[in-house]
Amino acid sequence: MKHPLKIIKIGGHILDDSKAKKEFLTQFAAIDGFKLLVHGGGKSATELSQKMQLEVQMVNGRRITDAQTLEVITMVYAGKINTSIVATLQQLDCNAVGCSGADANSIQSKKRPVSKIDYGFVGDIQNVNTAYISLLLNANYTPVFSALTHNKKGQLLNTNADTIAAALAKSLTSVFDVSLYYCFEKKGVLLDINNDNSVLKKMNKKTYMNFMKSGVISDGMLPKLQNCFDALEHNVSKVCIGQPGMLSDPSNSYTTLTL
Repeated sequence: MKHPLKIIKIGGHILDDSKAKKEFLTQFAAIDGFKLLVHGGGKSATELSQKMQLEVQMVNGRRITDAQTLEVITMVYAGKINTSIVATLQQLDCNAVGCSGADANSIQSKKRPVSKIDYGFVGDIQNVNTAYISLLLNANYTPVFSALTHNKKGQLLNTNADTIAAALAKSLTSVFDVSLYYCFEKKGVLLDINNDNSVLKKMNKKTYMNFMKSGVISDGMLPKLQNCFDALEHNVSKVCIGQPGMLSDPSNSYTTLTL
């Protein structure tokens, strides 16, 4: 029988609010058993880019990453955010270890080819080093992944954190019984973006496709949901979206995804 593994992606305003971040990490540290954390940091990267007077370009919720932007996100993701999360988890007696995709060749990608849009230094994941990550987990370390991968030719690549979480989940199903949770400030997938209580408690792929066509779902929620269904199609046993409270209290409002 496979041991349960919870993979949790954290993003949104929670990372930018020190109180909310500490509350989330306290909940995360309290989770029993095997766990793994993936974090974004797009808002912080955007703020630093603006301070440096660098143009921020987004297409369908995804960042265009030129050479200067890549420097910014490397500093923010792998530096400021990752190390501060690991330090807080150590304070909470969770033996975390910071990771990027370059560490032990844990997530190898290729630069996204140019079609209609040139995304720049953005990575499409090719391979996950399941053996290495399993080794960390079985040694009672808690991996904390930033949203950076590499191409094994010395080039770091910006990679969507939701995609990284899904890729890790899919790969690790060969070793663990994986549940995937996307945590952010909203209560789940909203039918009305202006009404925090309009949570869709269950969503299947057909409903998602219909909502996407009608424009109910757009922007950053699109890649998140695409990754949710991709994970479910590759034997991830459970996928949920909502606030961090769902990790400790199932009565909280959140969205469960099904095929």
